Amino acid sequence: MAEDIQAEDYPTEIEEQLTGFESSVTSVKTMLQTLMSMPRNDLVQKLDPLDQAKLDLMSAYTLNSLYWMYLVTQGINPREHGIKQELERIRTYMNRVKEITDKKKAARLDKGAAARFVRNALYDAEEAASRKAASKKAAGTPADTPQSKRPKQS
Repeated sequence: MAEDIQAEDYPTEIEEQLTGFESSVTSVKTMLQTLMSMPRNDLVQKLDPLDQAKLDLMSAYTLNSLYWMYLVTQGINPREHGIKQELERIRTYMNRVKEITDKKKAARLDKGAAARFVRNALYDAEEAASRKAASKKAAGTPADTPQSKRPKQS
């Protein structure tokens, strides 16, 4: 594109911008060709509902953005056009989908494990003594009477 136009036809300051624009248009064209290469029904069937929503939002946002660029090339201010409200509406839905995705990725609290962790982290002397007594009782020895180490001699 830039090679087709003579250097004196446009200012040299915008050459970088034109080159960047051309590469962006090429990448958009490549992505659209990839997306359009397979039937939409086949593509949608392979996706879960959240990914389907992402695909629909991406498609709507892309088309509206391209229309925004078209309006700019025609000399129409897109900020005064209805396309601005449409892009904002799509962005709000994109934010909703992002929130849902973030909630799925968020760490979940295992309440049982947390309760065990807190219970074991806090030491209670009375509870420990009662546990010890219960374990001795289960073993068959009285808890309150001390065991003598020496056997009784008569």
